[in-house]
Amino acid sequence: MNEDRIQGKWKQLKGSIQEKWGKLTNDDLDVAEGNTEYLAGKIQERYGMAKDDAKNAAKEFERSL
Repeated sequence: MNEDRIQGKWKQLKGSIQEKWGKLTNDDLDVAEGNTEYLAGKIQERYGMAKDDAKNAAKEFERSL
């Protein structure tokens, strides 16, 4: 699923994202609005992951959709 489609279905995807990464807040997801770079940054921040690991996790989630 490309980023345009993710942005279009963002409200529906927020629940799935919170299931996977429960430490992300609604505010985090509201600000992200489908921006995978921002989402990866928040994953990195909340989970203490390396930047590349967080980007890979966000991309892997995107591929799973």
